[in-house]
Amino acid sequence: MEKTNLKKGLIFGICGTILGGFNPIIANSRPEIIDAYLFAAMTVIVQAIIFIPLMLVERNKLKSDFNNEIITFNEMDSLLYGYKKNIPLLIFVGISFGFCFILFFWGYKASGAINGNLALKTTIFFSLVFDWLLLREKISIKQVIFSMVLFFGLFLAVTQGSFIELNIGVLILLSVAGIWMFFHALTKSMLDRHEISSIQLVCIRNTISSIFLFSTYFLFYPLENVNILLNPISLFWGILMGVIYGMGLYLWYKTLENINISKATIIISGNLIFTAIFAMLLLGEVFTIFHLIGTILVISSIIIIVNPTKREELT
Repeated sequence: MEKTNLKKGLIFGICGTILGGFNPIIANSRPEIIDAYLFAAMTVIVQAIIFIPLMLVERNKLKSDFNNEIITFNEMDSLLYGYKKNIPLLIFVGISFGFCFILFFWGYKASGAINGNLALKTTIFFSLVFDWLLLREKISIKQVIFSMVLFFGLFLAVTQGSFIELNIGVLILLSVAGIWMFFHALTKSMLDRHEISSIQLVCIRNTISSIFLFSTYFLFYPLENVNILLNPISLFWGILMGVIYGMGLYLWYKTLENINISKATIIISGNLIFTAIFAMLLLGEVFTIFHLIGTILVISSIIIIVNPTKREELT
């Protein structure tokens, strides 16, 4: 059974890694007429549409498990309706993630696909920081050291060895990584208390994000832009981005169902490689020796960070 789960986890993880490698390629290939705000709104609403049926299937399974006495009434009730205790937080998270998606697309456009994906790999560092600050989880000396190595590899790659000219897009995506992990830490306690499931959280979050983005978009952009939204080409790119991102998220959670988060994080870090290949072939980006060394340092650091030794832990 353990071997079967490992095999399934690897399959889901590799498929998710390949899909994840396409995210920056699609983001930077979209027609110029689709601004980051509208593209973000289209992306999150497609994700919500993908996860709504998945959430309904999950809810039906919970009810079935209760009827078959696999789980208790309290367990079922908590997972079905526990989110109601956290509605203000979920609204705040949904709005914040919607704003982050705008920054996400701005950042990728300014940094390029390769540099942008490298910048987002700092999520592992911000996860450590916020888990320590908010959840009082432990950090090891090794994790601290290799977090510094990770940033060294990142800055080596994106500045091409100069360590001086840091692209504004990289800075934007570093902020996105930090904001994402801050809110992941906030919602992690809900998941740990079984007040919401991962699928439920993603569905609610993206639904709130889409409502926020679509309801505010025309406050900042001309009403005539509704024609862009209804354009078949625009719809194609918005749906494509939402489907690829949403399916990548789903595969990530399926990976976590079968293997532990350390192995899953290591697998998903490989999307750096796929992004580099796709960016060279489809966007004409140049992958330099600095990118190669930086990518090796970043992936190596991630592998070590997610596997600390217990005796090195600090409170």
